[in-house]
Amino acid sequence: MQRHAAGSAVGGGAGRSAAVMPRCSARGVRSNNGSTCGSISSGMRHAPPLRQHLPPGLLLASPRRRVRCADAAAAASVPLPEDGGGGAGGTPGAAPGGGSGGVGGGRRSPVPGALGGGKSGKGGSEAMATVDLLEAVSGSTALSYLDRFKAPRWLFRTVACLVLGGQVMARMFKGKIHLRNTRDQLQLVGPKSLGVALLTAGFVGMVFTIQFVREFAKLGLTRSVGGVLALALARELTPVVTSIILAGRVGSAFAAELGTMQVSEQVDSLRVLATDPVDYLVTPRVLASMLAGPILCVLCFCMGMGASVLLADLVYNVPANVILDSARRALTGYDVVVSMIKAWTFSTAISVISCAWGFTTSGGAKGVGESTTSAVVISLVTIFVLDFILSYVFFQGQGDALKQLKG
Repeated sequence: MQRHAAGSAVGGGAGRSAAVMPRCSARGVRSNNGSTCGSISSGMRHAPPLRQHLPPGLLLASPRRRVRCADAAAAASVPLPEDGGGGAGGTPGAAPGGGSGGVGGGRRSPVPGALGGGKSGKGGSEAMATVDLLEAVSGSTALSYLDRFKAPRWLFRTVACLVLGGQVMARMFKGKIHLRNTRDQLQLVGPKSLGVALLTAGFVGMVFTIQFVREFAKLGLTRSVGGVLALALARELTPVVTSIILAGRVGSAFAAELGTMQVSEQVDSLRVLATDPVDYLVTPRVLASMLAGPILCVLCFCMGMGASVLLADLVYNVPANVILDSARRALTGYDVVVSMIKAWTFSTAISVISCAWGFTTSGGAKGVGESTTSAVVISLVTIFVLDFILSYVFFQGQGDALKQLKG
């Protein structure tokens, strides 16, 4: 820290310092001669010539920020114009590089041509040119708008979801897969979710059996119940119901776990350890969901058909062979493939959305709860939107599946 000339009057004088004091690290830190930084700042506060040299864009009202501006200019080897006379041997009112004066009898700055020393007359024009350039850049309308712009949270998360999904796909194609984490997540998505999914599919099948048998029996179309039920389960009910179970159980777990790791800075710790969080956390979850989703869909379809056959035989006296024969004639391999494609698409979307929402969590425990809830809601909406798109693509035109039931 350079010395402040003791006893010098504010506004000029032979013993006045021409150097700008650097920023203090804390309040109350004293210089070598016992004066505090506050006294220096108070002296600089009343220096009127400084306002004549600096443009309004860089004239800072706070003395501490004014000293900070001088420090930044000194670090960039750019001299700033000074507001008073130089030291002994210097020219009053000249730039800080003028003459050999200054504090301590011509003490030179470590930066050539910067504050406190250098050749006489050098630095004034360069400082003004640099100040004009900074003012022009800071006054730009586009840059000012970008500096004030804050993207909405939904837009930020949507972009983050798309970017994260692209990164995951790129890593899968490159073979960057953490096998142990993938195996652990596959166990969570598959076996641990199988019971809930099968139970739900069974009751959904029985509910639709009640509705179909009740109405078809009045029309004498009891033999067509199995075919209609199989088409409904394979094309729409099973993929959607299975994906809803995954969104509520697996998607919420992904969002909560990654959100907790984000707010507790565990994700940053992985980066410090030279571990990519996308490779270690996101890719195994997305891959496990992509593998387990179609398998769960097929198992849930079998469960739904089995529950329907059982209910129709026990309650409505419709033989099981009638239901199964009708389903065999109406159902094709195309329907099963489309059902698995839907389940694969839904499970992929659920995992990517949940991981993206977890990675963009902020605000502590409250933020984790909000991200988890939002991830589940957005996943459910996405399931229905994608279901409409895929159904429109795969099932255009007139169908002939029910014609097979007349034989």
